Amino acid sequence: MPSAAGPLVLARNLRKTFSSFTAVDGIDFEVRPGEAFGFLGPNGAGKTSTMKMIACASPVTGGELRVFGMDPGTEASTIKARLGVVPQADNLDLELTVRENLLMYARYFDIPSQTARQRTEELLAFVQLGERGGSRVEPLSGGMKRRLTIARALINEPDLILLDEPTTGLDPQARHLIWERLYRLKKNGATLLLTTHYMDEAEQLCDRLIVMDKGRIVAEGSPRELIERYVTREVLELRLADTDGDVLKERLASLATHVEILPERIQLHADDGEQVLERIHALGLPVERALVRRATLEDVFLRLTGRTLVD
Repeated sequence: MPSAAGPLVLARNLRKTFSSFTAVDGIDFEVRPGEAFGFLGPNGAGKTSTMKMIACASPVTGGELRVFGMDPGTEASTIKARLGVVPQADNLDLELTVRENLLMYARYFDIPSQTARQRTEELLAFVQLGERGGSRVEPLSGGMKRRLTIARALINEPDLILLDEPTTGLDPQARHLIWERLYRLKKNGATLLLTTHYMDEAEQLCDRLIVMDKGRIVAEGSPRELIERYVTREVLELRLADTDGDVLKERLASLATHVEILPERIQLHADDGEQVLERIHALGLPVERALVRRATLEDVFLRLTGRTLVD
């Protein structure tokens, strides 16, 4: 079992290159026992490349990586025995039943058959697939397949669960059900390491996260810390009839801490969005639509990189 004294994953100047392309460019981070740690960023940021190195599925190009205090390059089999892996794309055996997928996977870990059967039924109940145990996998919905993939990753009672884009492509109802299952795992002491390009997912699940862009870390902290550090408490979103960006930015600059002119809207960062809106009305600016909301991780990423997370 992992020690509570040290990190489960430790990376120092970690690099991954493919020929002349650098996917991961010298990053430092650590994952502590019992926390949900996230890699947040757009497609191509280096999240999956980092995850594959931790999962011992891709060799480290440079720097240091330790998982459970071990070197993935020389102790991969020992590390893998203690990991639960949910890949970006489901790779279930479509010809087997739901239950058979778990029982078959248990054999890879030499789990005794009686123990495997017991864990299988417990896990099917946990992911709300108990009534579908005898069903073939192929006709299941995307959300059901994703929940089955998560159940399969838990069959060996892993010390660390790796989830690569766990809800990509799912409808909102399926996403929220998976979030609820992952939250329960975290509450029960599981250590989660996940990648996502969904801001709301990171805010829902992660205790700490790093924001990646072009292979590098551009920010690190809890969701709330990142919001407090890089943006204001509230954001006022406007749509104005006058769309001359340069003129608008000049007129609005004194009203907010930061003004972002986007193609379809204007964002003004301020601690009191309603007060800013009142001042805009007082200036006589032609407001077509206005919304005051709390700041989110998307606002952090816009502030840091100038573009949205989902590319």
